[in-house]
Amino acid sequence: MKSGEKANSNGTTPILLGGKVIADIIITHHARSRWADRVESEKTGFLDIAEFVWDKLKSRSIRTYYKNEQDVFLIDDDLVMVAEFSEVVRAPGQPPGPPIYKMIVVTFLGRMSETMELRDLRSYYSWLRHSRRMTLIKNSRKRR
Repeated sequence: MKSGEKANSNGTTPILLGGKVIADIIITHHARSRWADRVESEKTGFLDIAEFVWDKLKSRSIRTYYKNEQDVFLIDDDLVMVAEFSEVVRAPGQPPGPPIYKMIVVTFLGRMSETMELRDLRSYYSWLRHSRRMTLIKNSRKRR
């Protein structure tokens, strides 16, 4: 995948998350940069991040942020992560079974313990839209 690095399970058995069997993890470049900015400054490689996510998946420390949300997750009830899932196509001759997915980590929004606005994502996104709109309005006034 062009937008990120693949970090597979390294022989680890697939893990269940939200009814999906996860076999691979892909960390996008955006997620890696957000990880370095908002989460960790020491271990910032694609494999470091993927290993962290695998460990949290194995220990069942990842859960959905909202019950109806399918792409926003909480790690250790603190770190907010956005991920998408893509079904892995089975090779011919493989035994049938439940669909297997790769988890594509899109971004890390940050820690709720450090950014209080993350406690309610809906109001956080509303606040972001408003602050960006106000910045654009201010900048357009300066140009006149």
